[in-house]
Amino acid sequence: MTDSGQTIAAIATPAGQGGIGVVRVSGPLTSSLLQSIVGRVPAARVATLATFRDATGDAIDQGIVLYFPQPNSYTGEEVCELHGHGGPVVLRQLLQRCLSLGCRLAVPGEFTRRAYLNEKLDLAQAESVADLIAASSAAAAHSAARSLTGEFSARVNGLKNGLIELRMHVEASIDFPEEEINPSDRSAQTQALDALQKQVQQLMHEAGQGVVLRDGLTVVLIGRPNVGKSSLLNSLAGEDVAIVSPVPGTTRDYVRATILLEGVPIHLIDTAGLRDAQDEVEKIGIRRTWAAINQAGAAMLIAEAGEMIGTAEAEILAKLPPNLPIVWVYNKIDIHAQQASRRGDGKDTQIRLSALTGEGIDLVRRWLLETAGWQPSGEGVFMARARHMAALNDAIAHLEDAKMVASQLDLFAEGLRLAQNALSTITGEFTSDDLLGEIFSRFCIGK
Repeated sequence: MTDSGQTIAAIATPAGQGGIGVVRVSGPLTSSLLQSIVGRVPAARVATLATFRDATGDAIDQGIVLYFPQPNSYTGEEVCELHGHGGPVVLRQLLQRCLSLGCRLAVPGEFTRRAYLNEKLDLAQAESVADLIAASSAAAAHSAARSLTGEFSARVNGLKNGLIELRMHVEASIDFPEEEINPSDRSAQTQALDALQKQVQQLMHEAGQGVVLRDGLTVVLIGRPNVGKSSLLNSLAGEDVAIVSPVPGTTRDYVRATILLEGVPIHLIDTAGLRDAQDEVEKIGIRRTWAAINQAGAAMLIAEAGEMIGTAEAEILAKLPPNLPIVWVYNKIDIHAQQASRRGDGKDTQIRLSALTGEGIDLVRRWLLETAGWQPSGEGVFMARARHMAALNDAIAHLEDAKMVASQLDLFAEGLRLAQNALSTITGEFTSDDLLGEIFSRFCIGK
């Protein structure tokens, strides 16, 4: 828990030496602190040259001071920033001076938490601050920025408003049972529910792509033994992370490697060859392979270019999760005098390549980026978190339940209310203090 009645201070720039270092302060003691350190309260939102002084009047540093009166600041409180030289010693001295004047050291994420509590940001926007800082690609940064500026929250609020309007009509029918319900009104309610379901599903799709941009895409390489799974993993990773051998069953357990494509983390898992194994150790590896497949975000089904897809591949395909993105990779085109190519779409996508020579590897990289939802502009993608996805999934489930009991108005209205509450947890209207503590504790100090 934080105490918004106290004034907090922290170094807001990374540890180590740099050209500029920033000490940030927020709270009711800000004005008196400025009087003590720089001798005056400067004009609001004007960069002002000042000398930062200690308790004896000696100079600690010289730099720029910025003052933001409440409520027009990041936290909604009085805020100042002391921009000095970026040396660790001088910044610690400046921070210690702030603490001696009645501030306390801020905990991780406390500035942004205060911004949330003072309604400068909603919870989804506050979380996007950390996502923007941690973005590993331009696409991820753009998606986080869209969430920070409120586009994601606006979509969520639009859905909530649609649910509220639909609830008004349904609950009016409950409150006035003597009024005959016009069939056209009931049809309009059904159409409105269908439209809301589609909008929530679309938002979940866009948010899901944002999750992949931040957390990465886990891809399993599966197929029969000795089709070149390990060679393909090594080629994509750019180093020998898996043992390559002509002996079937060499890979007894899965091997992991993470690569970055346009800043998007791709977690590759080279699995044990799927077959009816007799060796007990290989059987354990195959069981682990299926466990990895069931948790993956995509799969590459690998076969040899010169062979026909047979019963073994058909059996593997039948066991895969129904919505798992799949690409068929036909390896060893160098042996069979074939050209690298890509054709088909969806689960019929086929790529022909040589893991040995590298011909066609770029085709796989492009497919991985597409599957991860990467776009050069980042348009149509929101940076979202697992709890956002869970809330959207709950909303979809409640809307589906409501649709099934649409003829029973009280149950219909309850399903709509539960869907609205699920969406409200995204922006923080129904959020426990424990969840807030968990969210903001992952921020850096000074933000």
